[in-house]
Amino acid sequence: MKLSEIFKKYSTERKAKIAFKHLRDEQGIVCKKCKHREHYWKADKWQYECKSCGFRTTLRSGTIMESSKLPYRYWMIAMGLVTATKKSFSALEVQRQLGHKRYEPIWFMLHKIRVAMGRRDDKYKLDGFIEIDEGFFEGQQRKDDDSQEDKYFAYQNKGKRQVKVLVAVESEPVNTPHKNPNRPSRKAGFIKMKVLDQISKDDIIYEVKRTIHTQANAITDGRRCYRDLKDILANHEVKVCEDKKEVSKIFPWAHIAISNAKKMCQGIHHSIRKDFMQNYLNEFCYKFNRRYFGDKLLERLLVASVEAAWYEFR
Repeated sequence: MKLSEIFKKYSTERKAKIAFKHLRDEQGIVCKKCKHREHYWKADKWQYECKSCGFRTTLRSGTIMESSKLPYRYWMIAMGLVTATKKSFSALEVQRQLGHKRYEPIWFMLHKIRVAMGRRDDKYKLDGFIEIDEGFFEGQQRKDDDSQEDKYFAYQNKGKRQVKVLVAVESEPVNTPHKNPNRPSRKAGFIKMKVLDQISKDDIIYEVKRTIHTQANAITDGRRCYRDLKDILANHEVKVCEDKKEVSKIFPWAHIAISNAKKMCQGIHHSIRKDFMQNYLNEFCYKFNRRYFGDKLLERLLVASVEAAWYEFR
């Protein structure tokens, strides 16, 4: 959806509120008290009343908007801005577009949207042929997190700035080779990016079990942390290549995804705290996995925001 259409569709608070209500009606309301699904609509209170126990549910309750005092219009436009481009918008730019005085509420709103994106993608697992590799992103560290030992050893300090990320991409061979020899010989499917504390065997196994089907076929490099993948996946192929030019041919889409994600982080957000890196990667993966949705991308994000439970953000 174009930016002009987004601002026109949600030009007033009432329009945004009614649009959000229609979305909640389509998805259905579940009573927090008795789990009943049939409700009356109290138009004077803008609340749902359970037909079974009489418990009332506000329009924001059970969604990412719960406990937020920001207008509905802000939320709808922010989700429209996030999905309007392949890249993204910084919180400062969204604040400027909305005309809000304070930066912190807008920043927190965008992170709640990114968490909802990640929760949605976590419902699905990768399958087929999977490229698995690790990426290193630059993330700022809190000043009080640096120990005296880290301050003393410059090399260790440099290593702590690197955020370790496990990258897995569905990559199926293309039957008809592309005319351009520089194009990858594989077709990318869905992608997952997960921040790790350490690139260790236990962390890799834990994330692979959560994100990849056991019947999948994986290809990795020769790192020791990947050796036990053969015990949890149907097939595990190891490719060791000393020539860096050949590595990009073996793991084409994993390297493309890492490169594009880094450019998004560095070019738009400039500096990202290590604690919040996963949220920004959630946004990148969510839009990459739905890159062919077109105008429906905003609609799907609105559905995810309605289904996201409020307690996931506390």
